[in-house]
Amino acid sequence: MEYIRGTREPGCIFCDYPAEGPDKRRERLLLCERTDAFVMLNRYPFASSHVMVVPTRHVSDLGELTPEEHAALFELVRASCGALRVAVRAEGLNVGLNLGAAAGASIAEHLHVHVVPRWRGDHNFMPVLADVRVMPEALDATWEHLEPFFRPLGAKAGARPAKRA
Repeated sequence: MEYIRGTREPGCIFCDYPAEGPDKRRERLLLCERTDAFVMLNRYPFASSHVMVVPTRHVSDLGELTPEEHAALFELVRASCGALRVAVRAEGLNVGLNLGAAAGASIAEHLHVHVVPRWRGDHNFMPVLADVRVMPEALDATWEHLEPFFRPLGAKAGARPAKRA
C-alpha cells in the first residue's frame, strides 16, 4: 500500500539513485554497479531477495540498447542469478521484464529485469485470501545479507563505473 498510495519521487530512480554516490548505496538498496548496468533490491518485492538488474543508460526498450549494453545487462542478470542461488539457496528463479505500462511496468521509462528467487512451497494463502504479501525479512537486513554476495559482481577489472552528472 505504501507504493500504491505514496507519492512518486520526481525523476527516474534508476538514473538518480546510482548518481547519489557510494554513501547512499545501502539506503537506495544498490547491491553492485558496473559500467553499463547495476543491481538493486526491489523496494516493493514479490518475494524476499527480489532484485532488479538495470541498464545504466535511460532506455525504455531492449531495442534501444547497444549490443554492448545488451550483453552487459544480461551478463549481470546471469551473475545475479548465480549470486541469489548461493546467497539465499534459491531453488528456482523467475526472471522477466515488463516492457511498457500496459505490460505491468511501474517504471516503464527505464527498463529493468526482475530476478525473483523461489523455493518449493513458497506460495502461501495470504496473497490469495487477503491480497497481502508476507516478507520474512526487512529490506535493510536483506541488503546486509546480499551485499557481500553481489560485491564481487561489481565493476570488473579494467572497467570503471560510469561517471554520472
